[in-house]
Amino acid sequence: MDLSPVEIKVNVEGDVPAAVSALGGGNGPMTTRRIWFAEDRDGVSEGRLPLLTGGVIVRFRIGGGGDDLTVKLRPCEREQLVGRFAAPFEVRPLTYKIEHDWSPAGRVLAASLVRDHPPGALSGAVAPGGDPALPVDAVQDQFLHACAPDVPVDALVALGPVLVTKFDDVPLDDLEVDLEAWSVAGLEFLECSIRVKPKDGDDAEEFVARAERKQRKLLDAVRGRGVTVSEHAENKTKRVLTALAMATQH
Repeated sequence: MDLSPVEIKVNVEGDVPAAVSALGGGNGPMTTRRIWFAEDRDGVSEGRLPLLTGGVIVRFRIGGGGDDLTVKLRPCEREQLVGRFAAPFEVRPLTYKIEHDWSPAGRVLAASLVRDHPPGALSGAVAPGGDPALPVDAVQDQFLHACAPDVPVDALVALGPVLVTKFDDVPLDDLEVDLEAWSVAGLEFLECSIRVKPKDGDDAEEFVARAERKQRKLLDAVRGRGVTVSEHAENKTKRVLTALAMATQH
């Protein structure tokens, strides 16, 4: 394993407001945003999710300050990340990250290229009749063509919105946890997450061991407050996209 940061996630189901309260999320500032995902238009009309199946996620976040558009590969392999996308970079308004996603269901590598936009700039792209492919900029397009050349991203449809409420840096035992509640299409989730970054002098074994300790602490902290951890093997993005695509069929 390389020494890319690790984002550790735990999903909670059931009574989300009660879980937020039990975990202390109601005590600090919160941000509310709306999220749309873009998928292949023809695929969705046929009940398929070609982008997600190919490991590509196109996500629009609107509100809570500025807008942003993320193009993400998850799961991906290190060998896919070629050229300028072999290492993280930040050249405003672009931020490119490579990190590992850990959850009780498994561990995967993810690479994401985020472009910030002014408030409201993306609203037209996700509105009925809008073109979600239009705001994908040249570098994001290059990223997809270089690192996921077999996944066509052109004729897209926006699926959403998902209402997202986020509570940042919530103290939980000796951790600082981000809580993110998602609500859409009859589904409610709460994601609890922390990020573990490598330290100077870490080798792979030390870094993995520290991340595993943090993962155990996060699970213990959530369960210790009487909150039930989800046992769904599918991540929330797949479950939400599946629900949204099904809703378009009715």
